[in-house]
Parts: sequence; C-alpha cells; structure tokens
Amino acid sequence: MANDASAVSDVISPVVPKGSLADPFTPPADSALWRKNFLLGAATASYQIEGAVDEDGRLSSIWDTFSAIPGKVLAGDTGAVACDHYHRWEADIEMLASLGLEGYRLSIAWPRVMDAAGVPNRKGLDFYKRLLNRLKEKGITTFVTLYHWDLPQHLEDRGGWLNRDTAYRFADYADLMSRELAGTVDAWATLNEPWCSAYLGYGNGHHAPGLANDRFATQAMHHLLLAHGLAVPVLRANDPASQKGIVANIGRGTPNSDSAADQRAAHLFEVQHNAWILDPLLKGSYPQDLFELWPGTEPLVLDGDMETISAPLDFLGINYYFRTNVASDGAHGFRDVPLEGVERTQMGWEVYPDGLRDLLTGFKKTYHNLPPIYITENGMASDDQVTDGHVDDTQRISFLKRHLAAVDQAIKAGVDIRGYFLWSLMDNFEWAFGYERRFGVVHVDYSTQKRTVKHSAELVAKFLKERKARA
Repeated sequence: MANDASAVSDVISPVVPKGSLADPFTPPADSALWRKNFLLGAATASYQIEGAVDEDGRLSSIWDTFSAIPGKVLAGDTGAVACDHYHRWEADIEMLASLGLEGYRLSIAWPRVMDAAGVPNRKGLDFYKRLLNRLKEKGITTFVTLYHWDLPQHLEDRGGWLNRDTAYRFADYADLMSRELAGTVDAWATLNEPWCSAYLGYGNGHHAPGLANDRFATQAMHHLLLAHGLAVPVLRANDPASQKGIVANIGRGTPNSDSAADQRAAHLFEVQHNAWILDPLLKGSYPQDLFELWPGTEPLVLDGDMETISAPLDFLGINYYFRTNVASDGAHGFRDVPLEGVERTQMGWEVYPDGLRDLLTGFKKTYHNLPPIYITENGMASDDQVTDGHVDDTQRISFLKRHLAAVDQAIKAGVDIRGYFLWSLMDNFEWAFGYERRFGVVHVDYSTQKRTVKHSAELVAKFLKERKARA
C-alpha cells in the first residue's frame, strides 16, 4: 500500500467521527453495490503477511535488507514473521470465506519462486498452487499481483530497477508464474503501485532500496513500466482466459488558494502522482509537466519502449487513500499545506472520499481508452484494540461507507468500476511503519498470531449475505 514516511509524524491524534452507524453497509436501493457482479473482496501482499523469509529456498528481498538497517523501519520491525501466513494460510482462507468475501487479491513473493539463475523453486511454487487451488475450491475470485515491492536482493545488487535488465528478468518471472499457475488466476496485475517503488524507493529513500535521487526515480519508473509492458504479452500467451492489468496508487491534490500559482501546484501534484504512471500506459508518452517539476530527469527511452508500455489493458487497478492540500513552493513545484480540523487516520492522512470520485470521473474524461476499473485498495489505519473479544473500529466503518458511496457516485457518472477490495484483510507489516499501524478488517495479535474479526468485517459480511439472498 502507499505511504510516505516523510509526511507523517509518529504521534497522530485523528479526528474521529462522532457516533456509530448500526448498519452502514445497507446502501440505497439504486446503488451499484447491490449488483451481484460487483466484486467485493479484500487484499494483502506477500512481504506484509507471509513471514518465513528463510524457509523452503526463499531468497532475500530488498525489504529484508532494508528493514534490517537501524532506523529505516519504526521500532526496528521486519517482515521475518509478519502474520505467519506461510504456515497459517489454510486458516486464513477459511476466515476469508467465512466473511463471504467474493474476491481475494494477493501477491507472489518473487524471491520465493525462483533462484538467482532463474531456476524454479518448487517448494515456493507449490505454496502458491495450494493457496490458489483452495481459493478456487471456495469459489473466491483470485487477483494475483506479481510485484508488490519485494524485489530479489540479487537483482538490486545488479542495479535493481535502475538496470534495464531487471525488466527482462521480470518478464522471465511472469512467464514462469503464468505457466505454473494458469487456470487458477482470474486476474493478473503486473505491478503494485509503481509510484511507490520508483519514488519512495529511488526518489526520496523512504522505502527499499533507500536511494534518493530524482533522476533515479524517473529511470526506475521507466524500467518498471517497461517490465509491465514486456510481461503483458507473456501473460496473454500463457494464461489467455485471465484478465491482465496493473495497479496504480492515485493522489488527489487540491490548491490551498484560488491563486494561479496554487492552482498550478495542485496540477503538478496530480501530474507527479497520477499522470506519471497513467499517461505512459494510456497515452504512450510521459507528461512533459513532470520534467518541469524535475528538470533534466528525463529517463533513457529506447525505440519501441512506449509502444510496449502502452499495450492494451483488460483492467486498471486503483488504490486510493487520501488527498493532499498543496501550495506553490515558489519555484518549480508544490509543498504540502495540511488543513486543520479535518478527520485523519492513524497514518495522519486526511479522510476525503470525494477525492476518489473526482479522480475517477476525471480519468474518464482524460483517457478515452480507460479500461474497466477495480478499486484494488482502499482502507485506513486505526489504533485498534481487542476489548472483551471484540474490536469496535467505528472510524473504519464510517470510512468504508463513505468511500463505497463515492465509488457508487463515480459509477453513476459513467465510470466502469467492477469491484472493490478492502485494504487489508488483516493487520500486517506496514512497511516503514512496522506493526504499529493497523489497516486490517481482522485484528492480528502479533505475539500469539490470534485473529479477531473487527466490527467492520462483520458488517461487510452481513451486507454480502443480504445481497446474496436478494440475488
């Protein structure tokens, strides 16, 4: 999921909505959420939940290396154990199914399935085969992300996403996985949030591998998108019945004033957060305004690259969390101007559902070839506690209701949105914030690995049961 450690303090006092809604998942009768073909599921990611980082031939990833460096992750946390999902996957799938969730978005750990020479690791592959086969037995739609940030360390040692060769190694990985798992995956996503991989990993250094150079960020992004483009035809050839897409995190930027400078700043914010990824995919070119923000950082683009990157998609995954209020920095870009008195989450992020609706409807106007959309992540962190065996996550319930309403509004405005995945199924390793920030609709006690279904998940399950009964 998306986060920027530089923008969040360690102590957050969120404004929490007053009162609790008894049943927020009973939408109006005309809501698209009642459609039986509107997919409602939950999402996770390999490094955030699996643990078992040294078992069954798994190689080291950049997040194993990065989280071991003192000061890089809050409280010195790592993903070494996480939610121990590698050993507890059967119970976790039973939990997922018991909630009635119709879809599950997971990611594959690249370091778990092949060695440095590209030789398949059968034990790692068998883990995902068992997992996906069980999900299909349960009738759960499977969305599989190939890359959710855990690059094998041996590839980073050769330059990582700054090395063009990594894009070709990714295509080899996509080839292996789509041959081995064909028929068990309903939808393949090549990458999760390339903005985070490129900018947080190579631009400001707050994520693995921890490099900080704007020129690195734009080149890493180009190689990430090239990797996506190289993988799509491979996935189509090996698993033709599945959907193929990519997942982008998007950000809403609003101007701090009506001044032309602040309006321009908000535009540049959205260029950097949205158009940087979507323009190459859907227009076949980078937005030139990006290089107004970062002069002289144009990536090396070879002949044919943009045609490869802009191959047609079956779907576009959208991850959305918050908006940012910005003002001109007086030079080439923007600066954050946090608003006072607004509702915030444990991450310090403003709760702003209208931003999701506005971005989606804006994309429909901007990109005439916009593919069908799935909201592949949406959710919030809160300091959830188990009391008498229950977790009353009131703010999350309100958050989900309002964001699902925003999705419905976008659908009614003509945006083709086909599903929504809660982030996350369960509390997990939240990257640079370790285990302090809880995004799950299921609580995890990391000392015992006990799972406790939160009130939000209970209400989602209630809604899904009612929708099924009406079908």
